[in-house]
Amino acid sequence: MLPQEIIRKKRDKQSLSRDDIYSFVQGITNGTIADCQTAALTMAILLNGMNKEEISTLTLSMRDSGDVLSWNELNGPVVDKHSTGGVGDKISLMLAPLLASCGAFVPMISGRGLGHTGGTLDKLDSIPGYQTTPSNDLFKKTVKKVGCAIIGQTGNLAPADKKIYSIRDVCATVESIPLITASILSKKLAAGLNFLIMDLKCGNGAFMDNLNQARELATSIVNVANFAGTQTHALITDMNQVLGHTVGNALEVIEAVDFLKNNHIDPRLYKITFSLASTLLANAHIFNNTDEAQKTLQKNLENGTALEIFAQMISSLGGPTDFVDNPEKYLPQSPLKLPVFAPKKGYISAMNTRNIGLSIIELKGGRTTPEQKIDHSTGYSEFCQTGDFVDEKTPLAFVHALDQSDYEQAASNLLNNITISDRKPALKPEIIEVI
Repeated sequence: MLPQEIIRKKRDKQSLSRDDIYSFVQGITNGTIADCQTAALTMAILLNGMNKEEISTLTLSMRDSGDVLSWNELNGPVVDKHSTGGVGDKISLMLAPLLASCGAFVPMISGRGLGHTGGTLDKLDSIPGYQTTPSNDLFKKTVKKVGCAIIGQTGNLAPADKKIYSIRDVCATVESIPLITASILSKKLAAGLNFLIMDLKCGNGAFMDNLNQARELATSIVNVANFAGTQTHALITDMNQVLGHTVGNALEVIEAVDFLKNNHIDPRLYKITFSLASTLLANAHIFNNTDEAQKTLQKNLENGTALEIFAQMISSLGGPTDFVDNPEKYLPQSPLKLPVFAPKKGYISAMNTRNIGLSIIELKGGRTTPEQKIDHSTGYSEFCQTGDFVDEKTPLAFVHALDQSDYEQAASNLLNNITISDRKPALKPEIIEVI
């Protein structure tokens, strides 16, 4: 069928057949479908949705657009985690080596920034020499030797998703449950996983800003993944504030290394990371329950086992062999680092987390076009947290900027999107629900 006829069907709220979906995805992969046609179909899907059969077919067609890996040679469960995206979300950087330290194998396929959310690959790209798109052979060798590897889609791993993903980012079609489900799972299923845990963010800094939407997406992902043979659970986690104390690519890498060194660990970041890890390890039958898993995870954090695995992953994929010893030596640093002080005394009671994420784009740390190069050095450090007491001498955060103009814009953004109140707010739980 002609591409425009497939677009018309979904525009008119009709269901797409298996042949419709497979032929369109094949056209995206081989280049016979124009970017404007892909954008049009994704907009039609966002506006009119898809049924369960369409979502499953779209997911599998995107998985089958390239290689599907097999891990038969490994002597342990093949597991992974995926986040639907947040602001300051660097959990994958700690989670992968923590899981590997417990005997799991973690071939983690991650993405770049999407909309207002940061991307794990953009963070890793700040490390000189690190290969985020290695050959399948190097990817598999690293997973087998080290226990984990965090990469992007290699040239022929879910290539249809790679194209669709970049178009959605700049065409306002990010917040679609069918498209999010297919994008996440096409990569994960192509990686040959046995078990998957979803970190489904919910709140004003997430794509799903209310609990009903979050449940709908979690259910969609769990159902499609289980249908495809990958046992999957989802944790709905709070994203109503910046996660951790940094936002921005290189800055988040530094926080992740500090975490793995058991230094300066943010309590919310710890809670979500360890909940995801322990749930996945229990579901994969490495431990009998989450309590057993948590104890071993804590031991491997304290004794440096997880840090050493992270270091080996970095060096195996081309990064510096001594990266974890002094990450600031290798990571880019912005010309300016200046504080933004609180305008009055009181408690941090709320923040517009989405707008804070968007401000990273204005700092040149995110994209407005798919091919745009970003500056990995910019962002925020020492970011305040909900419930913190501040006054006129307390920085809400330090801005890392390229010039004074960018700093002033970022400072204005923070002051406009962080609320200070006289009374200390009730804190929201980190883990909202398990599906």
